[in-house]
Order: sequence, then C-alpha cells, then structure tokens
Amino acid sequence: MRPILRLVLAGTMAFLLAACSTSSPTRVLEVQPIQSEKYAAIVVDANTGRTLYSASADQMRYPASLTKMMTLYMLFEALDSGRISKSTQIPISAHAASQPPTKMGIKPGGSIDVDSAIRALVVRSANDVAAAVGEYLGGSEAQFAANMTARARALGMTKTTFRNASGLPDAGQQTCARDMALLGMALRQRFPHHYAYFSTREFAYAGKMVRGHNKLLETGGIDGIKTGYIRASGFNIVTSVNRDGKRLIVTVMGGESANGRNAHVQELIQRYLPAAASRGGTHT
Repeated sequence: MRPILRLVLAGTMAFLLAACSTSSPTRVLEVQPIQSEKYAAIVVDANTGRTLYSASADQMRYPASLTKMMTLYMLFEALDSGRISKSTQIPISAHAASQPPTKMGIKPGGSIDVDSAIRALVVRSANDVAAAVGEYLGGSEAQFAANMTARARALGMTKTTFRNASGLPDAGQQTCARDMALLGMALRQRFPHHYAYFSTREFAYAGKMVRGHNKLLETGGIDGIKTGYIRASGFNIVTSVNRDGKRLIVTVMGGESANGRNAHVQELIQRYLPAAASRGGTHT
C-alpha cells in the first residue's frame, strides 16, 4: 500500500475506533431506530471519520452479502498488484456452480472474466461468482475467507470474521455495523480508480441485461455500495453519499424490508448530511 494511502486509512480508522470511547455522546435520539432486535446502524462523516449517529454499532450481526465488499476488496488488490487483469478468466467449479441464488448460473467448467465478475458481485450479488473468486484467489473458498478475515483485522475491523466469500448463512460469519462502515470507507480511499463499479445499476452479460435491486442508487448523490439479506440478518446496506463536497457512509443492518431499510437510510442522510464537514474538513 502506498504511504499516503496508508496514512489516510490509518487516520480514518483512528477516528472511527476513537468513537467508541469519546466523551461526547453520540446523537442517537434524533432518528427513530428500526424496531427490530437485528437492527444496528452507524453514520460516519467520510471526510473526517467522525461518527454522527450510532445505534448498536458494535453489536455482533450477520453481514449477509455485505461480505462481498471484502471479496471485492481482495479482488481489487489482486488487480492492482498485477496478479490478475480485468480480462483474466475465473473458472467456475462444481462447488461454485452449486451455490444457491442469487447467482449468474454459469455451468461447472465455464468461466467469467474479472471485469464481469466484479459487476456480477456488485449488481447481481452473485453467490456462484463470489465462491469462484474465492477459490481462484485463495486456492479454496475456506482459505480465501481466512485471508479476508486477516485483511479485515489489518483494516481495524476487530469484530469481523468471514467463513465464506458470499455471505450465505454461516453461524461463524459475523461483523458489526462499525466494521462495515470501516470497510466502506477503505474501499473508497484505497481504490478510487475502481470505485465507480459500486454505482453500476445494470450490465450486459452473455447477451442478457443483468439488473440490480439497490433502488437507493436512483437517489442523487448516492454512489454505492452494497446491499445484503439473509433471514438471520434482515435487510442490510452500506450506502455512500457524496453531495456538494459532503460525504457520508451509512450502514443499516436488520431492516424488516428493503423498502423500510431504504427509507431509514434516507432519513439518516437527511438528518446528518447537514452536520457533515465539507471537503477539506470545514464543519457546517
């Protein structure tokens, strides 16, 4: 990692981790939390790392397909190191092809190029592609998950453990809202040259148009990042907002529906974007 990026990431992680022990109370009463035991949320000023809102942000939750944010982080690292290129073909094993939906449905023995794999993970949240990426980069999906956990620790994600590359149900695969916000910020800061993938709404593959379901991307200023759902987690999302030089990372976990989760994210943005610093660090 280049020194300047290492410094930026280190500063961001310090801000977020310090939020756990700051003497200034986090404003938790201005927004009504989702009434669910699975609920957790955090709003972070992405220009400063300051926590603007926190609700159960350090409590253990299941990431579901937010897991694929780390799968993509590892894939971007491999791209930038020259280990792979966007045209590299990732083989689809019988194990990868057997993953339950959502998926691309590529048959065992087939393959997918890295550029399309990235889009499949972002837009389709394809479990078969996630498993294939894990096998290709890690030798096995289990080893890749161990590598993902190690990278999480290096980023300051102290409560996150990965057991697979997709986020499919596994009792040992857990995280917290704060860690997911850390990962969202790290993706933007470490890979600005790849970040546009996260705003992709659709892409063409094998003669078909593959469309996503992150309806928040239709809202001005929202440029990613990832949704997730399994029964144990509820409806999760990490959202990046960039409006008029103000930037937020909003994580909401445990929504009871996609629409309800999205409405809560919109409310959090409306309440806390005015409190965010403009680019350059000046608070309003």
